[in-house]
Amino acid sequence: MGSLAQVPARARMDAMPPHPNVAAVQDALESAGAPGQVRMLPDAVTTAAAAAAALGVEVGQIANSLIFDADGDPLLVLTSGAHRVDTAKVAAIVEAARVSRATPGFVREHTGQTIGGVAPVGHPKPIPTLVDVALARHDEVWAAGGIAHAIFPTTFDELVRITDGTPAEVA
Repeated sequence: MGSLAQVPARARMDAMPPHPNVAAVQDALESAGAPGQVRMLPDAVTTAAAAAAALGVEVGQIANSLIFDADGDPLLVLTSGAHRVDTAKVAAIVEAARVSRATPGFVREHTGQTIGGVAPVGHPKPIPTLVDVALARHDEVWAAGGIAHAIFPTTFDELVRITDGTPAEVA
């Protein structure tokens, strides 16, 4: 896959003190018994296409962590980087009158993270989560690690488990 896979994850993490968001994500992974280790990328990757290019994987293997405002409550949708979320479909799934993309302030308030680096875990408190079933097509998927330079490997089943998420068709 490239030079990133050849460097032990812990060595990359220990090279510099981790950002508090990265530490929170790694702590959440370890607390959940997840084997993934957060890895630092040399450049920020704020889109699925950029992350896929940096990792040398298909864009569909990137699990985008998108926060939505569902009737005023946060909703996390982990979607394949190859998809766009259908908010009407998602609203029907979660039985919300309205689901819309959250503002940067809303995202920060509920995750402690900023758009472009939102992780599936490591938030101040759990967020209801839908996990795109399209991610199950891949043996390995990659999710953001709390900042735009951080990412970790996982699987569809692991994402469902660690987020207490609901598998769903979201596109």
